[in-house]
Amino acid sequence: MTILVVGGTGTVGSAVVDELDEHDLIVAGHTSGEVQVDLADPASIDQLFRTIGSVDAVLSCAGEAAFGALDELDDDDFDLSLSNKLMGQVNLVRRGLDSVVDGGVFTLTSGVLSREPMEGSAAISLVNAGLEGFVRAAALEMPRNRRDPGGAGNGRGGQSAGGYGCRGLSGESRGNTARGDDRRP
Repeated sequence: MTILVVGGTGTVGSAVVDELDEHDLIVAGHTSGEVQVDLADPASIDQLFRTIGSVDAVLSCAGEAAFGALDELDDDDFDLSLSNKLMGQVNLVRRGLDSVVDGGVFTLTSGVLSREPMEGSAAISLVNAGLEGFVRAAALEMPRNRRDPGGAGNGRGGQSAGGYGCRGLSGESRGNTARGDDRRP
């Protein structure tokens, strides 16, 4: 199975890559990896899919988002979070539909802060919750031959990731996330 792992050079992504080592992986990062992609730039996403051709799955462990006290976050912090972590992953699906083979799957990651916010997580919680809403809605509209029964992913990656050897992803520690262990440390 050929899997595009976007963000596969980051902390969570590299753990996921380690868990999926029995598959043919294409590792994409912002500045490193086999291919590079800037999730905030739709043209970069288009170039990514032109470069890699067709794949069986797209797994995203990527997306920058700002963390800080609400009264210290500015418009640029929210713009970064929205354009990168939210719209970057949304655009991976929208622009990647023709690159995923029949029966293929998209898996997107959000994180536990969408459901369990903490001080300083306003921007991250916003984009994570938005991403989870997108996944639920997009799964209803995905062409049946372009998704597994789990849809575009469940916002944490759990349903779709299980199909290729990774039980799921959560917002927990690097190792727990890669293994799909949702228990808190």
